[in-house]
This record gives sequence, structure tokens and C-alpha cells, in this order.
Amino acid sequence: MPPQTAKQFLDFEKPVLELAARIEDLRAAYENKETVAEKDLLSEISRLEIRLARVARLLYRHLTPVQKLQVARHPERPQGPDYIAQLVTDFVPLEGDRRFGADAALIGGIGRWQGQTPCVVLANDKGKDTASRIAKNFGMPKPEGYRKAQRLMHLAEKFQLPLMTLVDTPGAYPGIDAEERGQAEAIATCLETLLNLTVPVVSVITGEGGSGGALALATANRVLMLEHSVYSVISPEGCAAILWKEANKDTIPQAADALKLTAQHLHELKIIEEIIKEPVGGAHSDSGLAIQRVGQAVGKHVLDLRSQQANGQNLQAQRRGRFLALA
Repeated sequence: MPPQTAKQFLDFEKPVLELAARIEDLRAAYENKETVAEKDLLSEISRLEIRLARVARLLYRHLTPVQKLQVARHPERPQGPDYIAQLVTDFVPLEGDRRFGADAALIGGIGRWQGQTPCVVLANDKGKDTASRIAKNFGMPKPEGYRKAQRLMHLAEKFQLPLMTLVDTPGAYPGIDAEERGQAEAIATCLETLLNLTVPVVSVITGEGGSGGALALATANRVLMLEHSVYSVISPEGCAAILWKEANKDTIPQAADALKLTAQHLHELKIIEEIIKEPVGGAHSDSGLAIQRVGQAVGKHVLDLRSQQANGQNLQAQRRGRFLALA
């Protein structure tokens, strides 16, 4: 279904918005008994709903990279806490890096994936409104967030638990305070730690996968992406500002095309293993279904990796080989 439950429409969704508004007007007229021709009214509503579904399917089937970027950044897109609430039972959050403090941009803890598989989970949290987005730094972790991630990675290794990471970040926080506390070192150590784990590691790009800040959580045996998520070394805005000295409505789409940041491009380039299909209208149009599909996909890959491990496959060597092959 099209994004009827979403409160905010994107600019390219104007055809969907117009049809949805017309349907709502007709429903209101029917409920208020404003016309005697109720049968005709119901027939018109049904006809428009069919048309709306068709228009939305066609629209989302042919999104440009910059339009996919808009969907990936949609403010109503499911966040880390939404995935954890639906997919991880008995979740016990762990806070702090034991050096400086806690980081609200990155959630981590232990639990049971879909009520079955004991696991360690890491997930970005961008926040849902202005206050929470500021508190969570718009999902951009600082060094203490990445060092908390390292704690949880070591915990997964110690107890031989699979590690699942749900990535949705514009990138690591680039502020002066983060640099003073060793942002680059924290990211590099995350990469090193992930490459040394012997347990299954599965990562999903659920929204934005921004540069090294995302890679620090996605150096996995299997990397999956939601259908309309993006993953790149730099944002299109940043790329446009560097290449054309200006980020505007003309240069940003050019940069998005050149970066090959969509799930479809990255799957063709063999940088990711699987694309998880989103509901028509994006993950925000039916969060429950989108989250369910993520849960099933991750569970399938963890089961496969455990089977390989049981048959003598060295997952550490496989993970290292996977990334060396991309060079």
C-alpha cells in the first residue's frame, strides 16, 4: 500500500498525495452522509484506492538515487529502538564506554533475536522529534559510542554470540570535541575488532550508511540493505560541495548518481549480499512489515553462517577475505 499512514509526504510523492487527499475527502463525505448516492460514493472510493496503489507502485519502482536518499532520510522511517522492540526479546541495554560516558546515538545490548537466537545487537538511533534528535545527535556517534560498540563486540566474542548491527547514520560526528577524544582511533579500532571476531556478524543498512561512521558497524560477514536505503563514502551534498563548489538542486542529484549509493547499485557491485524489499511507499509506510522482513532476513543469514561455522568454516577469515576482495 502507498504511504497512507505517514504524516509527511516527500516532494516527488505529489501524485500520491493528491489521490490520498481526494479519497479522504470522499470518505469524510460518506461518513457525514453528505450525499444520498452512497453506493456511487463507495464505488468511487474503491476505484481511487486501486488507482492510488497502482500510482504508488509505479512511482516507487522507478525512484532516482536522490529520491531514494529522501526516502532513506524520511523522519518517520523506523529507528533502532523500533527494530529492537519488535525483533529482540529480553533485551538488556548496556551503556557507557568505561572511559568517558554514554552515547545516545548508538544503542547496544544483549537479547534474543525474534525470541530464539541469543545475540548482541547494535543499532543507531536518530531520534523521532526535534528534542530527541538533538539529544541523540541525529544518529551520529561520538568516540564513546564507538568504544561502547567495541565493548559489545568483545562481549559477543567472549560468549560466542552472533552480532547483529542495524546501521542508520549520516556518519560519525565530526565535531571538535569528538576529534579531541579520538574519533578516528575509535572508528579504526571498531574496524579492527570486527575483523578479528570469530562469531557470525550480520549488518543491515536500514536508512543512511554514511562513510566510516557506518563502516565501523558494518564490517560484517553479510551486509544487507533495505530497498530504499543508501550507503556511500560521502553524502551527495558533501560530494557536490567538493566537486562543484556548490550543493544545490542541480549538483546534488548528479553527485547521487555518480556515487552509486543505492542498494541496487551496491548489489550489482557485489558490495552487499541482499536487498530487503520494503513496503510500497517505503519502510515508513508500514513499519511493522518492514521490520518483520529485516528480522527474517537477518535470522536466515545468521542460521546460514552458524551452519558454515559448524562445518569448519572460519568466519573470521571469510570476513577478512570479503573486504579484501573489494579492494
